[in-house]
Amino acid sequence: MIIVPKNIVTVDSKDRILKNHFIEIENGRIISIKKNDEKYFLKNKQRVLRFDDLTLIPGFVQTHIHLCQTLFRGLADDLELLDWLQLRIFPYENAHNKNSLLASVRLGLNELLLGGTTTLLDMGTLRHQEVVFEELQNSGLRAIAGKCLIDENDLFPQFKSDTKSELEDIYQLAKTFHNTSNGKIKYGFAPRFVLSCSEKLLKESFEMKKDFTGSLYHTHSSENKDELAEIKRRHKKANIEYFDSIGVVDDHSVLAHCIHVDEKETELLRKKKIRVAHCPSSNLKLGSGIANIPKYLKKGISVSLGADGAPGNNNLSIFNEMRLAALIQKPIHGAKAMDAKTVFKLATIKGAEALHLQNEIGSIEVGKKADLTLLDLTSNTHSLSDSDDSIYSDIVYASSANSVNSVMIEGEWKVLNKKSLLYDQTELNQNSKAELKKLLNRVKK
Repeated sequence: MIIVPKNIVTVDSKDRILKNHFIEIENGRIISIKKNDEKYFLKNKQRVLRFDDLTLIPGFVQTHIHLCQTLFRGLADDLELLDWLQLRIFPYENAHNKNSLLASVRLGLNELLLGGTTTLLDMGTLRHQEVVFEELQNSGLRAIAGKCLIDENDLFPQFKSDTKSELEDIYQLAKTFHNTSNGKIKYGFAPRFVLSCSEKLLKESFEMKKDFTGSLYHTHSSENKDELAEIKRRHKKANIEYFDSIGVVDDHSVLAHCIHVDEKETELLRKKKIRVAHCPSSNLKLGSGIANIPKYLKKGISVSLGADGAPGNNNLSIFNEMRLAALIQKPIHGAKAMDAKTVFKLATIKGAEALHLQNEIGSIEVGKKADLTLLDLTSNTHSLSDSDDSIYSDIVYASSANSVNSVMIEGEWKVLNKKSLLYDQTELNQNSKAELKKLLNRVKK
């Protein structure tokens, strides 16, 4: 097909914003980007799709999501991390069966797609992880996902497995699902966090990652002060320092949060090329703190964005994460910190780089996959200026998921004219309500 938008925000090496240009897509890839040519359009009129008022951007990349938690939105408010896990999240995840997990995953994927996200890094749950993978395959999203690993759990002892079973499970899951769906689905090894994993589980899952090219190691780190105090009590080290001491961090490690990080650990992030997934909404809602993202960026540390899970946010919108990522730093570091263009890149090309997918996605360039989002930046809440700077400003400061018009992944429409082509919202809501009611009854028992 040929797509003719108002503007193209390329996020290429020159950060070009193209006006009066079109892109041509074949076999799921961008094969050309050229100036508008009416003769060419007439010759190929069956293939031309005009979006005269819409801005074309790369599909958003979110590097920390919990699809398994979408069903629990609004049920875990006003709690700090460890209480949040102990009183709400672990009991709810423990009560999941295949039907409730499927409802949660579908609800999350539908929201992400309608909000323009085309690629995600997901941390799954303890049981029934195959359900997550099967629905990811059905949806056509690009994803790295993995079973959540827990073999220790003082907070909620019912919610854990034994080390041997955990390692056997993830090896089979990785063998089954890694590099499936034409390479769109990859396995990510996902220990929950230090307080829920033995050293053996952390180390052996990291070693297993090496058997699956393109895989990642994805965990939480340095999110909450009480969490850190307990890690220091157990291991006599700070969180990232402990990870390094047991050899489980490298350039294929993605650490969510990284809020409470000292100078020594910041240097570890830089030296080891560890990826940081910044989740500002979740960090604020759980009272965890504000990560020093400007410092990380200044040191060349990889930073990308994720919404985290719905009960710690309470939505999965990348627009909220972009806006907050910019605004929360300004009172601390000055008004010039985290400008709109920088933040937009965290949600696109920098997310792709964090997942080692920058040669495939994250920008609009010839040869890359056609993972694309069309935005309507013409409403009265947006700038009247047509300058390049105002486009970044409009996207980061003035847009929302409602600004998303259409979304494609690898040349296939998933959302068109604000309508999901995958899921029926009414049906999703009805089914999810029914499954949540059953899950809450299981929790009471």
